[in-house]
Amino acid sequence: MVWKSLAVVLPALALLSPTFSRVSPPRPSVPIVPVPDGPLQDVTGKALPPLNTTYEFDQLIDHNNPHLGTFKQRFWHTWEFYQTGGPIIIMTPGEANAAPYTGYLTNRTINGQIAQQEHGATIVIEHRFFGLSNPKPDLSSNSLKLLSIQQAIDDLEYFAKNVKLPMPGGDKVKPGQVPWVLVGGSYSGALTSWTMVNKPGLFAAGYASSAVVEAITNYWGYFEPIRQNMPKNCSADVEAVVAHFDQVINSGNTRAINSLKASFGMANLTHLDDVVDALKYNLYDWQDLSPSSGPNAQFFQFCDALEVKNGVNAPANGWGVDHALQAWSTYFSKTYIPLLCGDQDVVDCLGTYDATSDYYTDISVDNANRSWFWFVCNEVGYLQESAPPGTPSLVSRILKPIYDERQCSLMFPQTFPRPPQINVDKTNAKYKGWNVNINNLFFANGQRDPWREATVSADGLHVHSTPQQPIALGDGYHCSDLSTANGNVDSTVKAVQVQALSVIKGWLADSKKSFKRSAKWGREVVVEA
Repeated sequence: MVWKSLAVVLPALALLSPTFSRVSPPRPSVPIVPVPDGPLQDVTGKALPPLNTTYEFDQLIDHNNPHLGTFKQRFWHTWEFYQTGGPIIIMTPGEANAAPYTGYLTNRTINGQIAQQEHGATIVIEHRFFGLSNPKPDLSSNSLKLLSIQQAIDDLEYFAKNVKLPMPGGDKVKPGQVPWVLVGGSYSGALTSWTMVNKPGLFAAGYASSAVVEAITNYWGYFEPIRQNMPKNCSADVEAVVAHFDQVINSGNTRAINSLKASFGMANLTHLDDVVDALKYNLYDWQDLSPSSGPNAQFFQFCDALEVKNGVNAPANGWGVDHALQAWSTYFSKTYIPLLCGDQDVVDCLGTYDATSDYYTDISVDNANRSWFWFVCNEVGYLQESAPPGTPSLVSRILKPIYDERQCSLMFPQTFPRPPQINVDKTNAKYKGWNVNINNLFFANGQRDPWREATVSADGLHVHSTPQQPIALGDGYHCSDLSTANGNVDSTVKAVQVQALSVIKGWLADSKKSFKRSAKWGREVVVEA
């Protein structure tokens, strides 16, 4: 399989998904890590290609029908630390254009730390139907039939077994010749677990950060780590205001409803579920936090707007609904909507009922929201709704899964003429979800991660950490342990990274002992050492 250097030098932003008028909920995505300045050299001192050098691999369009041919799958690669026999560390950022993620080739990440420790090489590979790696020329429902968890897993296997890497000796580094390590975070962390379950023995080791291994339709648990870890006065007042919204809406008092909407700058939103859904965006800012986030982070600015009155912080139970309602409405209408929507009309920005919106109808490639929503509607769910009765909720109890399932029909009317019943049970049965039990898979999770409740560290789950499948839980946020910079800020994140490097070192040593290369009849044969 040939590779081709494109030497792309386009700005990363030019390769990101197109901007639509409507905002969308956060995906379980991997944070971007900055790329270090300056040229790179290999262990001999020889200059290496720039990290943004883009290569292409001839990937199968459909692993169930190889006769359909191939498409160009992009990948990025460096061998800064590589020595003969070292492992190949591969990662896909998952549901995003992969061009901005070349920082994961470097030792600013756990990927590069493994490579440096084990004298390995690193790869970032773009997921099918994201960025510019597309088996079809558009993202229509018919094209997206080739987007599935299984096709993504098969991509990783076919790449590992067939790629000829551009580094010296890059045609002799297949699984069985050298160990391969699969790294992922969030969705791609789940993909790491699912791949190792589905392709046992292909990868010598796996590292899964914030891995959302359990597919869940009503993922109200997204907001639980936020509620548990945000300032108590802020959570108390958010709950109070949201409960007030529900009370006013359920009263049916049109004048009171219209007054409340208008105070938050949403007078023109006619659908009340859109109104209360918009309030979630202040909570979604939590996912952008890291151990190094300071008090000026967007989420904390929101809480300060509610909880600081005349220079005084509210007590733990907040100021109460009257002050919080006035403070939140002022912040939301005057400050937050302009940040969230820019010059867009609030209906275009926050409304979900216009079937003609480009959010639903644009099928051009490099539209990560559309590709991810295909996964949501077909295999994983993760619909972020209100907590069940009897459980405190930061989100309006008006919001149920049907609010998002309805949008599956708007986005993919040919596939879903009616809102789907997302088959998460099938996904969990096939890839084991919370019941995963596989050797040489390291799970790294964060106590403050909003996606924690879909990981093996979910509250009340009690999955046991074992030497073969360790589970490390630090105080980090979403995928905090992927960046080495976060380990310098938070000692618990650092401890997770140190443990992982030690464990993976042992696994790879065992892997190298278990096979050796033997040239026999012109091919590589794996034999017991």
